[in-house]
Amino acid sequence: MPLVDPPASFPAVVARLRAAGCVFAEEEAELLLAEARSAAELEHLLERRAGGEPLEYVLGWALFSGLRIHVEPGVFVPRRRTEALVRESAGLAEAGAIVVDLCCGTGAVGAALLSARPGLGLDLISADLDPVAVRCARVNLPGRTVVEGDLFAPLPADLRGRIALLLVNAPYVPTRSIERMPPEARVHEHRLALDGGTDGLDVQRRVAAAAAGWLAPGGSLLIETSARQAPVTSALFARNGLVPRSAHHEDVDGTVVIGTRPSA
Repeated sequence: MPLVDPPASFPAVVARLRAAGCVFAEEEAELLLAEARSAAELEHLLERRAGGEPLEYVLGWALFSGLRIHVEPGVFVPRRRTEALVRESAGLAEAGAIVVDLCCGTGAVGAALLSARPGLGLDLISADLDPVAVRCARVNLPGRTVVEGDLFAPLPADLRGRIALLLVNAPYVPTRSIERMPPEARVHEHRLALDGGTDGLDVQRRVAAAAAGWLAPGGSLLIETSARQAPVTSALFARNGLVPRSAHHEDVDGTVVIGTRPSA
């Protein structure tokens, strides 16, 4: 059961969070009070949050596409803008399709896609280089295959030429821009989940160069990127034999570039 405290607890928690610089102190106070099972646990959670640790790490979960996604310290926290990637993939998914989620992080995209299209019997395989992310993804994707390794390297070879949807939320922050990110991300999340190289597109280039060999005819590669980077990402796709288009979802400020392998 959640912690039951005197009415003064809520204002006191809000005041403490505000003093620590938490912009959404009221909302965070409600979540922390609901999560704590004792006064001692509440104090521990407050100390962590007031010390600057991301709320999602303190709670142990992040809300994404209506799902509670298990997260652990250091792992990339799912952003709301990535819901655009889920929406675009859900619109393309067909019954029994093989779906691969590279740079899967917590597995949030795959979990949300399965939740959005539950009757399709999608065959989902997820992969990430970070062992902490892989551990989280296995919690969030019970009964699904989650492998550890660099991009395509850990995938079974028999997937070549058979993947219908290849979903990628690779790091795309230019190296010099990381220092301008909020400290919750810059200090606490693993750098390999953020750093996309000089222009932010190093990992995207590697994915685009190999994608056509893994996609089925008519299959699509979907990559989250920024609105500014989308034209360059589209050009990368075109140079590697994919037919590109881009989609921007204003409500979540999410941009996705979709590249389709021609059927013939």
